[in-house]
Amino acid sequence: MFFASDNAGPVHPSVFRALEAANQGYVAGYGADALTRDVTARIRALFEAPEAAVYFVATGTAANSLALATLVQPWQTVFCTEMAHIQEDECNAPVAFMGGATLTLVENVNAKIVPAALAKAIAGAGSRGIHGAQPGAVQITQLTEKGTLYTLDEIRAVTDVAHAAGLPVHMDGARFANALVALGCSAAEMTWKAGIDAVTFGGTKNGLMGVEAVVIFDPKHALEFEYRRKRGAQLFSKHRYLSAQFDAYLQGDLWLDLARAANSKAARLAAGFAAAGHSLNYPAEGNILFADLPRSLHRKLQGAGAMYSLWNGALGEGPEDELLLARFVCDWALPEAEIDAFLALL
Repeated sequence: MFFASDNAGPVHPSVFRALEAANQGYVAGYGADALTRDVTARIRALFEAPEAAVYFVATGTAANSLALATLVQPWQTVFCTEMAHIQEDECNAPVAFMGGATLTLVENVNAKIVPAALAKAIAGAGSRGIHGAQPGAVQITQLTEKGTLYTLDEIRAVTDVAHAAGLPVHMDGARFANALVALGCSAAEMTWKAGIDAVTFGGTKNGLMGVEAVVIFDPKHALEFEYRRKRGAQLFSKHRYLSAQFDAYLQGDLWLDLARAANSKAARLAAGFAAAGHSLNYPAEGNILFADLPRSLHRKLQGAGAMYSLWNGALGEGPEDELLLARFVCDWALPEAEIDAFLALL
């Protein structure tokens, strides 16, 4: 009954087969191999962006940090929510990679930036002249860290505000596939057609061993990203093993199938919460759920082997009826029997 994180799930077997196929003979290193050229071309086609720059790195932190560093200057600031990965989960790596550029937190509803608040924050940052950090970029996460979705109109509302101020927008797509299948749109519709300038196209949380793609829609940034990737120790010499993972990911739309499976399992879990009389704290729109449960129920669930994250404190000592917020994440491989076992306990 493992609901702790989709980072902890297994790698899809087809990825190992792709790695084995790539592990034949000698090919050029550092991305100068035929497989990398082929896979990056397929990603451009997927995004309907033939001129886009596409690069592979090993982690989401590297992808987000390098993309933002390419888009902003050290004296600028990036606007994001307080629960963005770049704010909460990346140990100031974006700030380090950006050479000291800061993060400015913007009001959110259900983890989604409020456009009017963004406009106010941008205006405020730009009002101090050389004495303050200047507006640099905007970043949104899709799915959000609370499992909610930006609709296409909501993405456009944020990018319109950003572009009116001359700012690029980066999308952290660690769970890009989960969002895409939930919206039922194309990769292009959820990115550049809605005003996104660069996206982290995630794979690790959705069945890959460890690789993320950075897609930058304006190729003028390509060379700078290449320098930053090398300087940031993310240019793999045996690059084909990154590319091979995405080769398997894209084959036969595996990436979409895995995301649909994860979302479906989360929907099954959400229905079980509702049937047991427990409401969710945020809409169940992808593969992440949040719920307040009494300490006594947490003890029962975890005592029976359920694994998930408590979000506001430890189980420890305290009133048995005290509500503790928990996060539940479903990945593609989670057996439905384990979901049902958990719901029986619930």
